[in-house]
Amino acid sequence: MANFDLMVISDPTTARPRAEDAPGAGSAPPDSPSASLETRLFELFAKRGLARIEPPVLQPLEPFLELSGEDLRRRMFVTGDADGRELCLRPEYTIPVCRWHLERGDSSLSAAYAYLGPVFRFREGEANEFTQSGVEDFGRQDREAADAEILDFALEALREMSVGDVATLIGDVGVFSALIRAMRLTGSTARRLQRAYAAGKTGMRILAALGSTATTQSHAGLLAALQGQDPAAARLFVEDILKIAGISTISGRTAHQIAARFLEQASNEPSGLSEEQMKIMERFFAIAGHPDKAADALRALAAEAKLDLGRAIETVDIRNGFMEARGIDLASLRFAAGFGRNLDYYTGFVFEIRKSRLADARPLVGGGRYDGLLRRLGAAEEVPAVGCSIWLDRVTDQARRAAHSAQADTP
Repeated sequence: MANFDLMVISDPTTARPRAEDAPGAGSAPPDSPSASLETRLFELFAKRGLARIEPPVLQPLEPFLELSGEDLRRRMFVTGDADGRELCLRPEYTIPVCRWHLERGDSSLSAAYAYLGPVFRFREGEANEFTQSGVEDFGRQDREAADAEILDFALEALREMSVGDVATLIGDVGVFSALIRAMRLTGSTARRLQRAYAAGKTGMRILAALGSTATTQSHAGLLAALQGQDPAAARLFVEDILKIAGISTISGRTAHQIAARFLEQASNEPSGLSEEQMKIMERFFAIAGHPDKAADALRALAAEAKLDLGRAIETVDIRNGFMEARGIDLASLRFAAGFGRNLDYYTGFVFEIRKSRLADARPLVGGGRYDGLLRRLGAAEEVPAVGCSIWLDRVTDQARRAAHSAQADTP
């Protein structure tokens, strides 16, 4: 990672630290369990040479609507300013840190940032305001080495916080994307598969639905009217209908996104998976286990199905080598070909870390590679990027639950 002295930077144009955000100034009361965790993370930031930044809590809404994925969109706290601009309370840190990096003026520069502060989103059974920490690393061309380093950081952070035994699940969105391209799937089928993959819906039920080209569509009258129309004019037509009805968003989707979905459904483009394609997908999603053995299984599938997945699988092999070089035991990791995290911007390596042997354990850390995000936010070219987020409230809660469980098991 980039070599920075530890400081808190609140303004990317001045790069001057605020006194109230000095190292050691966290969001938890000094005598709380979370304060101890924050102190350990600050020490790890310093050890790793990371600059801690703090993007604004109020963020423009549009980037999150366009880039985050449906799961996050429907759980955001939305507001506005006096000029009518739509804003939201920061639901996560990755997009705000990317925007902060872009404001530096040269997004192609290599830089790594740490953060720790509150985020806000609806969560069932958990607090809607909670503390997240993490790292975002931009500009490194040695992608596989950077992937291994970000996972190593996440595992070290959990060790520093005395989390104990953990279970680490890894995957690669890039391998799945390469499979879609190699199978030459039609646009609508590819998009449906990608949405299902990002949502973690890769079971037989989803594949069976995609295996049928004869689906019953709702809104048949509107779809029939749109068929064969100029796409730009048809999109404006749907957006006008939504505006007349007073609809600006549905489940976090903008009028523009809703119109695009209608046009996708109205297209005459054939969709669905053939029987042979179904078998390939079933076999792909069944690949799971030791990272090296999973890579071998992917190679066997590619050879037998005559699919060009060579570069994507090579990336898995190289990353496995870098993870071993950093002292990560590959046997402690589980690679799953069907694992994709529920944010739309991921493009490559993804991972989640949970507490071992704890029923219904939610992720303590999640992260991955998102090489296209900075360009979609305004960078002149694609910028390699990888990062991870740590849920500090879950670390505290699961430590408490594990201790209670241990006490209950003591005779």
